[in-house]
Amino acid sequence: MKKKKKIVFVLPEITAGGAERVMTFLAQNLSKEYFDVSLWAAGFEKNTIYNVDGVNVKYFNKPRVLKATPGFFFALIKNKPDIVISSISHLNTVMGLLSIFFPKTKFVGREANVLSIKKQFGGKKKSFISKIPFSKIGYKLLDIILCQSKDMFNDMKTNYNIPTSKMRIINNPITDAFTLKSQNAKKDDIVKFITVARLKKQKGHERIIKVISKLNFPYQYTIIGDGPEKERLFALIEELGIKKNIKHIPYTKEVPKYLAESDFFLQGAYVEGFPNCLIESCSVGTPVLAYKAPGGLDEILELEVNGLIADNDDEFLRNIIKSKTEIEWDPKKINHSVTKKFNKKVILQKYEELFLELAS
Repeated sequence: MKKKKKIVFVLPEITAGGAERVMTFLAQNLSKEYFDVSLWAAGFEKNTIYNVDGVNVKYFNKPRVLKATPGFFFALIKNKPDIVISSISHLNTVMGLLSIFFPKTKFVGREANVLSIKKQFGGKKKSFISKIPFSKIGYKLLDIILCQSKDMFNDMKTNYNIPTSKMRIINNPITDAFTLKSQNAKKDDIVKFITVARLKKQKGHERIIKVISKLNFPYQYTIIGDGPEKERLFALIEELGIKKNIKHIPYTKEVPKYLAESDFFLQGAYVEGFPNCLIESCSVGTPVLAYKAPGGLDEILELEVNGLIADNDDEFLRNIIKSKTEIEWDPKKINHSVTKKFNKKVILQKYEELFLELAS
């Protein structure tokens, strides 16, 4: 019997987020016949959101990736993995730098965003690691960079000079078993909109709120997520006089239920890596109304099959009205549009083939 390939998945924390969901899913579901899998987190067990049953998990109990780096180094010496796969840019940079000391190990960085666009939106204070010119150092030392979408692939190639030979595209999988809803709400019901995303500038909640404030029919808008923009967004909601139409849920494990109860998913993001929530919404049969943005939209959305894409606010408003009054959305067709491309068996097979290729 062939020796199993040792794979280590590495994350800053196992907290709520698309990268964390996909990485924990992969760690749990890779073939146990071929792979011996471990999951490492720089942070603390108390912050773990996702189910990691059946996975060998090691917590380094550090508040930042940089502080966990010495621990990663010594753990790599001890465990001697065949493959290390990390996700999120500053951690990918660290793993690229550590790869210098482990020539027999293959290092894979799974990028989570279209970085040249994301950096325009700032965010929290930059860490020491994030200031390193990763395109010249950390990322170029990685053996493979995994891109979630064609937009991300082109961004890494054009703006960061990463050789195409070092890059692969593997989309995100549908990680959960979603129940298809039986039918959409009647046209004369209160229209139920939903957005699931962190409350931060790049997610575009502000432009959605401004557009829906112009609607002249009854609606409810459910916002699932929390973040630094919360206070500002709810001040805007008060100012526009639509507080009675808004339902806010900071965090829930029942996202599929809320998606199924909604008529339309509203996507306002200016940039994404590969938006898991769009796939999840389509999986339950709820169509997506989105703004055009880099990060996989064109690979997920089929116009008037599972959603519509707008170039600006006026078109977004028209698409909402058109979706309510003109288009007969079919939940089964919406579901099939994503399950045929992103079901977990298809995506898992792509990861397993890549890992076996790298470890051979």
